Order: sequence, then C-alpha cells, then structure tokens
Amino acid sequence: MTELEAAKQNVIEDFALYDEWLDKYEYIIELGKNLGEYPEEKKTDDKLIKGCQSRVWLDYKLQDGKLWFSADSDAIITRGIISLLVSVYSGRSPQEIAADDFSFLDAIGLKENLSPTRAGGLRAMVETIKKAAQDNV
Repeated sequence: MTELEAAKQNVIEDFALYDEWLDKYEYIIELGKNLGEYPEEKKTDDKLIKGCQSRVWLDYKLQDGKLWFSADSDAIITRGIISLLVSVYSGRSPQEIAADDFSFLDAIGLKENLSPTRAGGLRAMVETIKKAAQDNV
C-alpha cells in the first residue's frame, strides 16, 4: 500500500468511527480548526477556487518533486473539507495526485451528504488540486 493509499484509508477509518452525519460534520469542522495559518497576502483572486459558494483559497509549491498545499476558507465546513484534502494530498508527487481517482470521498459518503452547492464546491476543490498536479507532471 502506498503512502497515499494509507492516508486515504486512514480517512475512511476515521469517518467510520461516527455513525451519524451530524458527528461527521463536527469532525470536519475540527479538521478545519487544525488547518495551518494561511497568509492574508495570499488571499488573492488567482488563488481563489472558482465554483465554490464560499471563498476558498488554495496555494501550492513544488519542492523536491512533491506538491505542498496550503489553503483557507471563510466557511467552517468548507475549511474542514479543504483541510481534509490538503492533509491527504500535500507532500505527494504530482504524478501520484494526477493519477488518483479521489474515490475515498465516495467511500466516506461526503458527496451525497453535502448540499448541492457544497458538493459543487468539493468538485471544484478536487479539480483544482488535480490541475495543480497535472500542471507539474
């Protein structure tokens, strides 16, 4: 099992600890609280993810052949969702990310338990991360 597969499996196991979606939302909110600081000067339009109802900024750098992401959002659940994605994909090679199917999001039931606008935002976040990877392959 690759490190990426192990990270995704850990997320699936963490979500399995909760039976109710209300508890899973609380967990997502907690993830957002643990997201690192994002500099105000990087909250620019070019870092803003298009397609999200709330504002989500994503920045990345390629270092030693790996992509390192940082992000922020002005909405607590959205901040938790981008935190989840950053924790899984930061520190992975562009090739690994570009080839991934992000299916762990289906396995935890995230898409079907979000409002249509938040699900669209999730899709935009995934596409932005994949594009960053594809641009650096």
